[in-house]
Formats: sequence, structure tokens, C-alpha cells
Amino acid sequence: MGVKKVYTIITRKTNWCIGQTRKFTTKLPEKPTYISTPIFYVNAKPHIGHLYSVVLADSIKRYHELKGHNVILSTGTDEHGLKIQQAASANRKSPQEFCDEDLFNRANISYSKFIRTTDERHKEAVQVFWDRLVAGQYIYKDVHEGWYSVSDEAFYPESQIRAFTDPSSGENYMVSIESEQRVVWMKEENYKFRLSILRDKILQWLEEKPSVIVPEFRVNEVKGWLESGLTDLSISRASSRVGWGISVPGDPEQTIYVWLDALINYLTVTGFPWSNDTRDTMLSNGWPADLHVVGKDILRFHALYWPAFLIAANIPLPRKILAHSHWTMGKQKMSKSRGNVVDPFQLLDLYGVDAMRYYLMRDGGIADDGDYSEDWIQERYRKELAGQLGNLLSRCTSATVNPSQHIPPKPAKSTSEDIILHQKLIELPDLIDQCYDEAQFRKALDLITNTLAEANKYISDNQPWILVKDPGQAELFDEERRWDAAKFGKGWPDQNNLSRHLGTLEKVLFPPLRK
Repeated sequence: MGVKKVYTIITRKTNWCIGQTRKFTTKLPEKPTYISTPIFYVNAKPHIGHLYSVVLADSIKRYHELKGHNVILSTGTDEHGLKIQQAASANRKSPQEFCDEDLFNRANISYSKFIRTTDERHKEAVQVFWDRLVAGQYIYKDVHEGWYSVSDEAFYPESQIRAFTDPSSGENYMVSIESEQRVVWMKEENYKFRLSILRDKILQWLEEKPSVIVPEFRVNEVKGWLESGLTDLSISRASSRVGWGISVPGDPEQTIYVWLDALINYLTVTGFPWSNDTRDTMLSNGWPADLHVVGKDILRFHALYWPAFLIAANIPLPRKILAHSHWTMGKQKMSKSRGNVVDPFQLLDLYGVDAMRYYLMRDGGIADDGDYSEDWIQERYRKELAGQLGNLLSRCTSATVNPSQHIPPKPAKSTSEDIILHQKLIELPDLIDQCYDEAQFRKALDLITNTLAEANKYISDNQPWILVKDPGQAELFDEERRWDAAKFGKGWPDQNNLSRHLGTLEKVLFPPLRK
């Protein structure tokens, strides 16, 4: 059964004055809104793409919370596989020691579930899932050979590799066309998953739910993979070569493929295997996922392999997958060889958490790559956060303009300028709703910053620091102050905490500033 809660909301699209509140009782949906980020490899330092994924997911989570939803946000670390084993060895640590690092708290990510693939509960979930695939006769043992990328933890067919010459060393080798990572020829006996027989079911899923992948043009990418034909997928590795992982049930000579292991994390955080395995238990724990936030480079794993695994295990598929674009610098791909890789945590120290979160949401790309620029970080901070938002708050909360520090009463009369701005403020929440529903986050911030600019112009034009001295004119500005308070918070705020100034709107964009 759902839980009943009473919310106090600011009414909009009504003849009531903004700021007036009413109470209503609603039955929360029995299923919480479940949003996930990828779980991240910890074989190297986090990059700006990691930070963007979690900030994007966190912003969406906070948006849903504003609408009164019960939200689960899961994130975590993928700590199994050959490249983790190799990185740990290079750092003279055990794999477990190498993985024990905090990646997300610095960015104020309000996650509710943090999963490690080394957790015992995850090991149980993976082994139960494996047994389901075996019971459905989707797994068999065979000799597998092909081009393998240690970095991607994946085999690639001939059609998806090409020759490459390292510009610095002159060395020739093969790379994946998709990821540009080095591949080597490998042959070994392992377990395979009957991916090929699920082609039509995956295609049917995409045809029936054309908006399941965002942006929608990426659906055609997945259909292209399906139309080119699917081969069965190797889902284990020899334990003698990859010992850092979860053993195949009943066969300690084989380690479960790291991507199968990793994808099951999305189920683990919902308590899978569910105690009584009923639909109600599954829903109440959050599954199916409402949104997987991933980078476009791992779309194949989330929109092809993951649905196939779930279909085979007779588990409902995720409701939506958001595959965002990457970050470039000077329109070039970031890479160590180019020397244009940035450390996101150095940026957090330099510019602050909120400035970086705002910049990532403002200039990050969903359909197109975002182009990283420290000049733009500073520009956004100076002109928008300080120049528009900070300036507006300072004006509206100053003791000169509002000596009582209370929300003023509704004025007896309004000017045409008052009415125009009032209407824009009323319409803004629905416009933001539409932007978030369509993953148009840049557009949402454009709307907000444009509204802030109009409010600042309104104040400059009306000069409230002069109006306030004339009781007959002061109430004209009182209405703007009252609108602003209702829009950005339900009462006059603590001057030391910006979130209490901004209230609802601010929480969508970034968490409370550190004092």
C-alpha cells in the first residue's frame, strides 16, 4: 500500500496570490522513483564524465523530490575485472585496498544507495541471477576467441575494430572503433549467453517504447546493432587470468564476466533477490528502474545486453535510459596523450562544489558533446550565479528595501509591468517541468537565468530603494518582493545559507552551499 503524506505547496495557475498555501493529502505511489548512475571503474582517477553523470542524476533526483516523489538514487563502484586487478598490482595494493576510495561525497551527491560490487549482498544477487539464466537454458559452455579490450572488458567482432598507429611511439596495434581502446586476440573456454535468440524481443521492446532511450535518435544506434546481427556473448573468464570477481556457481575455474556482474548492481540495490519474489515486493523496492543515467559510450551494455539479460531472467525492463554525451576540450576528445584531461576534484576545490555543478548542468551535453572551458566556468559564475541570482537575492533581502524581513502583504494595485512579471513567474514551473521531462536541461537553465535577468531589470527600473521611502509607492515593490519570496522560498531566509534563499528552485540545481 502507498503511504499518505500531507504537503504544503505554493499554489500556481490560480487566482490566489502567489505565496498563499493550501494543504492536501495524497497517496504516494507504491513504487518509489528509482534513478541510477553507472557504477564506476576505480582503476584510475575519476574524470569529468564521471562527475557529470552523477551531478545529472542528482539534479533529476532533486527535481522529483520537489514534486513530492519518494526517490531512490543509486551510485557506486565497479571493483571487479581484469583492469582493476592490473591497476591494483601496478599500485602494489590488493584489489580491495585499491578500491576503498571515496568518489562522490565531495560533489554533494545526495545518493540514497551506494553499491560496491565487492559487497556480499551483491555477490548473492549475481549468483541468483546467474542461476535464473541457467534455469532458462540461456547459458552454455564453449570455446571463445576474438578481439578483446581489457579497458572495455569486452570482445569485439572484426567489423568493430581497426588498425591504429600510436603517434608518439609508432607502435601498430588494433583498437575498437567504438571506444578507441586497444584490443588483443584472445582464445579460451568460457560460458556463453544466448544473446542471438533475443534479437526480436529486444527489437519489439524498442518498437513498442520508442522513447525508452533519450535522446531518441540513439534508438536508431541500438536498432543498427540489432540489424547487423547478434552473436552469443561470452559471460565468463578463466579464473586463472581474472581472479578478481565473482565465481561462476558450481565452477570456481570461471569468473563471471564483469559487465554482467556490474549491471546486476541495479537489481542489488532494490533488495534482489526479493524475499517473496512477488510483483508488489519488486515494485515497493523500486524496480523496474525509472531512469538509468549513463554515458553514450556504454549504451550498448545498457540498451542491448542489459535488456537481454533481464528478458532471459524474466524480470521487467527499465522504463528509460538517458545516454548523455561526452566532454571535449577545444572540440577535441580528452585524452592523456593530448594532455587535456582535467581532474574534476581539483576543479571542485578551485571553484567550489556549486559552481561546478551549475556549470556541468548548464554546459553539459545530452545529444551533443559539451566543450569544457575554465573561462566559461568563471563566466557562468560571475554573470549568472553572482550577477543575476546573487544580485537579485541581495536586493530583495536587503534591510534597506525590506527592513521588516518579512513577506509583504499583497498590494492594493499592480502596474502592467507587475502583471507581466507575475505571469512569467507563474508559468515558469510548468516550463521547467517540461524541460526536465524532455531532458532539456540547458533550456531549463536558460529559462531560469532569463527570468532572473527580467526580475533584476524590474528592480532596476523601479528603484525600490527610493520607493521604500514613500509609503504610497512602497507597496508596488512589496508585490515583487512577495513574488520573489514565494518563488525562491517560503520565508525570509538565513543570510548564511543560500539554499534557504532559493528554496524550491535552488534545490533542483545544486545542494546547499557550505557555510
